Amino acid sequence: MIRGLASRPFKACSCHAVRTLSTDAELGHSFALTEDQSGFKAVADDFAARELLPFAARWDADKHFPVKTLVKAAELGFGGILVAEDVGGSGLGRADAAVIFEALAYGDISVTAYLTIHNMVASCIDKYGDEQQRQEYLPQLTQMQTLASYCLTEPGSGSDAASLKTKAEKDGSDYVINGAKAFISGGGVSDLYLVMARTGQSGAKGISAFLVTKGTPGLTFGKAEEKMGWNAQPTCAVMMDSVRVPAASLLGEEGQGFHIAMNALNGGRINIASCSVGGAQFCADVASQYVQTRQQFGKSISTFQNTEFKLADMATAVHASRLMVRHAAQALDNKASSATMDAAMAKRFATDACFRVADDALQLHGGYGYLKDYPIERVLRDLRVHSILEGTNEVMRVIIAREMLKQRPAA
Repeated sequence: MIRGLASRPFKACSCHAVRTLSTDAELGHSFALTEDQSGFKAVADDFAARELLPFAARWDADKHFPVKTLVKAAELGFGGILVAEDVGGSGLGRADAAVIFEALAYGDISVTAYLTIHNMVASCIDKYGDEQQRQEYLPQLTQMQTLASYCLTEPGSGSDAASLKTKAEKDGSDYVINGAKAFISGGGVSDLYLVMARTGQSGAKGISAFLVTKGTPGLTFGKAEEKMGWNAQPTCAVMMDSVRVPAASLLGEEGQGFHIAMNALNGGRINIASCSVGGAQFCADVASQYVQTRQQFGKSISTFQNTEFKLADMATAVHASRLMVRHAAQALDNKASSATMDAAMAKRFATDACFRVADDALQLHGGYGYLKDYPIERVLRDLRVHSILEGTNEVMRVIIAREMLKQRPAA
């Protein structure tokens, strides 16, 4: 036991997937889990309880990237959830992935978030790659013997992704890439980088996607970023100085890169929203246990109306977020015309609402919630970045509004 904790109130940092607020069986036909999804969730819940949650605080404190744990996750099929089975993937859909990522994030948000990025790259190769690329990369990616990173953001182009400056110039049968990417999850550790670079005109139509392997001459990495959260995965800049790659490294066709990137981000937004739901559910469960054991004014603080109101709002926010995420995942699976808007809505709503749930959980813990001896502050730090990455929530509002107007043109 950490020094001084023996006399402190109940500390629920080893909460084993209590899920006191989760009501999947009561969601109704549209959002109730299928029998297969219930099985995926059970496996992911168990993995989170055994392999993630007990170590999450230490990984955060030590800034440790648990690669061996990721390999264990891949043994369960979590390294290529959306990838076809012929190359080692699980062949599942977005709705299945949302269930899995939520369950895993309950144990550790930071590690699960990296897993979603790795899966995003793998699914891009499966969807847009030729057969040679699929066979070359995906068997190792699905087993997480090879780790992958997604490289779109640059120091000068975040929300305005189409203005990226990294260039890939044709030189004989090769491309030569020059530029820099910022805030790359897995940077320096990952073995494969999906890089968006400009091959043609300015704007979105001039962007192409390339697969660049670690060790390629000219590919270097910046220092590890010191971050508020997501400490169990490395983040750094990725620099390319005359990086020469063969034409076979082009993913899809020239000029298709922005389309690949944006389609990947539709799924990425659902993934990160799923992680937010998992983290918020953990905070709600921990807080509901804590308030029943914490005594003030001669009785449990769970009996105070203020506490009841806060718990009710937390439960409602988690439930609403989960429904929005599952709806968006189904829309993407069904290739619905509203899928882009649904993904943006789910990401905007869930990441904001779930961060507030974590903040409310911390408030219910009082001063103890502010201590690293308790788990809530770590989850809150991990959740904060979700309203920034995969497109800021301000950009999500722009997307939602534009999609609304597109679907409802003026008479």
